[in-house]
Amino acid sequence: MTTWLFGSIMENGAFSGESFLAATAVSLVLGFVIALLHARMRSGSQSFLITLALLPAVVQLVIMLVNGNIGAGVAVAGAFSLVRFRSAAGSGKEITAIFLAMAVGLATGMGYLGIACLFAVILMLATLLLEKSGLFDGSTAARVVRVMIPENLDYEGVFDDIFARYTTHAELEEVKTANMGAMYRLIWQVRFRKEASIKAFMDELRQRNGNLEISCSRPVDKTDVL
Repeated sequence: MTTWLFGSIMENGAFSGESFLAATAVSLVLGFVIALLHARMRSGSQSFLITLALLPAVVQLVIMLVNGNIGAGVAVAGAFSLVRFRSAAGSGKEITAIFLAMAVGLATGMGYLGIACLFAVILMLATLLLEKSGLFDGSTAARVVRVMIPENLDYEGVFDDIFARYTTHAELEEVKTANMGAMYRLIWQVRFRKEASIKAFMDELRQRNGNLEISCSRPVDKTDVL
């Protein structure tokens, strides 16, 4: 069991037709599963998912061909480095998925099929667990609240009780005049309580601001691009 799991199917660094087909099959299966997991998380376009499914097999073939050949390895590394400058920046999840696919391809390319399967399963289970748990999902509660008020309304403290009931954090970030100085536009960075109703929150705000414009949106300046 241990020999199969941690051993290599390649003998003395050379691969046969059977080992090549076995490694390619494992690479394609694991690449498909990784792409399926990424699609389940609703992240990535169809083109990216297809690339993710085929990437382990591509990396596996490259590793098999350059195995033991230092010159070929350096040339391939230089060629792959050019791909970075032809690619758009991806999100954190996309970068992680790409590295996972490449790691699987490296393992299968060296003949360690058991390690590739075990590593892929562990990483995918950890990804699903973190995704479902919402442990690091604090950004979902962050919102930007914009409120218009008439110029004769003293905005300092007038909405404090409402924010205290519906949010765990509320910070007034910007105050600016609008409509030729006839109104003020107030912008808060807030974090809602889990049980808070945004509709009820906005209803109470518009009762205070004379039913003027109110908006609640996600922060636009926060991205998960690496």
